[in-house]
Amino acid sequence: MRMEQINKIGWCCKQNKGIKLIEPNDNISNEYMKEANQTLGGLEPVSGKWKIIMAYYSCYNALYSILMKSGISSEIHDCSIALMNLINGFSQDDVSFMQELKGNRIEVQYYLKDKSLEDISLVKGFILKCKQISHEIQIEELRGKISKIIKGDKN
Repeated sequence: MRMEQINKIGWCCKQNKGIKLIEPNDNISNEYMKEANQTLGGLEPVSGKWKIIMAYYSCYNALYSILMKSGISSEIHDCSIALMNLINGFSQDDVSFMQELKGNRIEVQYYLKDKSLEDISLVKGFILKCKQISHEIQIEELRGKISKIIKGDKN
């Protein structure tokens, strides 16, 4: 992982609503994944900006499901996305996908830009990947990485 990614996560750990280690919670994790699936299910008939907004929150909730299962909270979306760099199974392309989707959501929601979601299969693929990672995640390993960053250990 690059130093800039470690520094970003370190910054996030110092923020009031940033990254915090909490008790792992399978029930809340399952609820976030259920929400991701429900939002994804409602994506087909929607068009325009709402399709992008719903796609983003579907993916974000699937990601947050992994965090809740691991006992990690973060109310800052950029921080949650930055954590993908620590989670085995996510590629840099996955991180870029989430960053781009978030950027598009902000543009259509707050700046009323005219954009559309071209390919729902990418959203479906991301959610499937989150489900797979959730089943395979090494919770203690991930929490250990975050603990090191909180303590300022860059190794």
